Amino acid sequence: MSQLFEASRQWANRPADQRFTSLHALGTHFSQLRDDSRATVVSSRRVQAAPAREDEKNGLVIYGPSGSAYAPTHHAFGQLSQLAGAPAGYLRTLPAPVAADCINYGLQFSRDVEDVGLLLQRGGTLRAATGPRYGRIWNDDIVRGLVDTFGDGITGRFKVPGEFGQDVAVTKANTTLYGSDRDMFVFLADEHNRISIDNRRDGRPGSLARGFFCWNSEVGSATFGIKAFLFDYVCCNRIVWGAQDVQTLTIRHTASAPDKFLEQAEPVLLAYANSSAHALETTLANAQRARLDNVDEWLAKRFGARTADKVSAAHMADEGRPIETIWDAVTGATAYARTIANQDARVDFETAAGSLLDLV
Repeated sequence: MSQLFEASRQWANRPADQRFTSLHALGTHFSQLRDDSRATVVSSRRVQAAPAREDEKNGLVIYGPSGSAYAPTHHAFGQLSQLAGAPAGYLRTLPAPVAADCINYGLQFSRDVEDVGLLLQRGGTLRAATGPRYGRIWNDDIVRGLVDTFGDGITGRFKVPGEFGQDVAVTKANTTLYGSDRDMFVFLADEHNRISIDNRRDGRPGSLARGFFCWNSEVGSATFGIKAFLFDYVCCNRIVWGAQDVQTLTIRHTASAPDKFLEQAEPVLLAYANSSAHALETTLANAQRARLDNVDEWLAKRFGARTADKVSAAHMADEGRPIETIWDAVTGATAYARTIANQDARVDFETAAGSLLDLV
């Protein structure tokens, strides 16, 4: 059985002010944040760091061409440090005048002049310092798309998941809707229109629910991504158990990212919301009937010989029998994926495992 921990990590680490009990509330947060923010592109030679007047020892602000002072967020300070070629962790240990001198030297003298994209927030906050062609996908646009497709996230088909398959009242303690000035994360699931499977595990019938994660950062701390999957249940600490057929779409924040979001991501979410449980049941039933004549050769062709052996071993450990069908191969590949330590590599392999169902 495979587990997904992304939602659990969010649940464990988000403070109360980053937890929302409906998509409408999350959307209001990001709409206000967008209204308060302004993106501009300036020359690196015209960005100047200085100690804050109210705290010259520890506070640091950034001045742009307008002469207004903006205090960088923790994340924006790290981006400025990177642009200046200095380690952010070390600069944070220095008095503000020394840290400001290091940033100014890096921006003014140690690198060629270049444009810098700044995201400024009303009230004097610098939210981001990126490249000039950073393709910002606004969290506000994403949540609007989710609301248009799924509603409020608490009463429709796809909503904040329950606990062990049972509905619960959505509170800040158990929500899976998160947002801050830095990023967003949403987990919705359809646990009532489950997909029946004749031979779910150990020859016994069972069923799977549909769910997806959606994440983004409009300040450059993460790509935009959607991870869709089938699963058994979600426990109280928001671990997804029995995940299967994991498929991932990511969009990097290049100049074309906003267009790609409209052309690729929104249609994917709409199709997922409108997909028929019967069609998925047919696909999974066909995968269970699609027997493989030469399992070792079939797996090796898709994953390589060494990885194929590990997939076979993972299926044997979980199911107590060798791989016989495409469904078994998906199960084994998903089981092997959870042993991969590197998150990016694990996501890539889970996606490859989910794509095996395309063969039926």
